[in-house]
Amino acid sequence: MNAATLPDVEHARFNMVEQQIRPWDVLDPQVLELLFKVKREEFVPASLRALAFIDTEIPLRIEDYDSGECMLAPKLEARLQQELALKPTDSVLEIGTGSGYQTALLAGQAQTVASVEILPKLAAFAQANLKRAGIGNATVQVGDGSKGWGTTEYDAILVTGSVPEVPDSLKYQLRVGGRLVIIVGQAPVMTLLRITRTTAASFETESLLETVVKPLRGITVSKFKF
Repeated sequence: MNAATLPDVEHARFNMVEQQIRPWDVLDPQVLELLFKVKREEFVPASLRALAFIDTEIPLRIEDYDSGECMLAPKLEARLQQELALKPTDSVLEIGTGSGYQTALLAGQAQTVASVEILPKLAAFAQANLKRAGIGNATVQVGDGSKGWGTTEYDAILVTGSVPEVPDSLKYQLRVGGRLVIIVGQAPVMTLLRITRTTAASFETESLLETVVKPLRGITVSKFKF
């Protein structure tokens, strides 16, 4: 089936992948396949579904509740997914669940996903979306994960909001070989980093691209030492 014969929704999804996401150097075939499989429109607030495939952030306004948060632009969600380099045996920690869409992408490539959302109503929205999508290997918990979550070590950690500096507690929640993908800085200058734990006490940091997103809720500059 080519683009000309796709139904309207699938044609919009095809255009999102081909015109927004591929040009952002998202070329991993497994990630691209997942973007077609996970129905983004089902994670968007009902009143904003027409925006599901547009190159923009989408406010997470659920009925009469405005969370003040948003879904990231599709190309950034896809790039975050790719940079984690997930394997089917990986356990993943996601800080900032939002609508649950990124959670669903993570669950499509990993063995388990533990996602933490600080806003209870947003967590409930994400849980309902994941359940409706039939995703059983992801859990959503309510809490502040800005400095880590529990004592488990993970193969991959994704932070979906920006932070002024990388919390050491998140780095040390990685297993050796694990990857932390996080956006660091303050507007207008932020950098997407991938931090890999190479030994028990050492880390390798790669700068991937410049971008700007909202700060992670629960983070304040005063929490960190510069």
